[in-house]
Amino acid sequence: MSEFPDVAAVVVTLNGLPWLPQCLDSLGDTPTVVVDHGSTDGTIELVRDRYPHVTLIEQGNLGMGAGNNAGMRALQGRYWFLVNSDAWLTPGALAELVAFADTHPDAAVVGPRLLNTDGTLQKSVRADPTLWGLATEYFFLRKLAPNTRMLNPMYVGGFEHDEARSVDWVSGAALLVRSAATAETGLFDEAFFMFSEESDWQRRFRDAGWTVWFDPNADVVHVGGASHGGKLYVENLRGHLRWFAKHRGIRTARRAQRLLVTALRLRAIAYRGERGALYRDGVRFLSSGNVESLLS
Repeated sequence: MSEFPDVAAVVVTLNGLPWLPQCLDSLGDTPTVVVDHGSTDGTIELVRDRYPHVTLIEQGNLGMGAGNNAGMRALQGRYWFLVNSDAWLTPGALAELVAFADTHPDAAVVGPRLLNTDGTLQKSVRADPTLWGLATEYFFLRKLAPNTRMLNPMYVGGFEHDEARSVDWVSGAALLVRSAATAETGLFDEAFFMFSEESDWQRRFRDAGWTVWFDPNADVVHVGGASHGGKLYVENLRGHLRWFAKHRGIRTARRAQRLLVTALRLRAIAYRGERGALYRDGVRFLSSGNVESLLS
């Protein structure tokens, strides 16, 4: 019998080694599904051999949201715990998240405190995107005063992640999700391949009257970027445009496109090597058509 019979865990993998074992070990006997998107590093074999109790789904890579959706459809529970393959629970963290959600019946999502592998804080609370927030990020303005809400609104500057708080959204690296809330909002919007899918989902929960909470008493260690290694920069940009088009309207999305082009052109001048090439790729993508065509 699982310690948390009302919780089902979902882990999406794409070459999840070497971190996946720590992730799955931390889940213990929690009913778990791994949705694999075409791993070639031994991930599938490891799950089959070492974790026979875990449900394994193999499918094409349709994006992070689609992978989580497949997992949520496969296993039912009062709560779903969605966790990246490069993240793992610390002792007692899942019990804390469930207890927190039980005492906050209006919470659709509860996010834990994220820690880097060296134990330092990994800031996970975010504010809804705005054009100003986008500007502070892409023109590096937040570097001038990272602890202020004025110049660091996207990362909620000044919040020390040391108290429970109702927030706009939390990082999708680890989320406890109330399944009943999805009856109103649906699951992830699979039009978001990767990046911005969690902020879209949590905005939809809040629009439906639910809340999103940060719980500082549950710790999850997160490596960060292990699955994509920073190679999906264009998808990150596309995610920004899709979010603005969906929640702020196409005119605002076009303004976001122009802002991003200007910022990345400046970055491409300032940086050489691989980083400069990444920014030039971003400029080429953003300049290759209008917002509608970039999202089609």
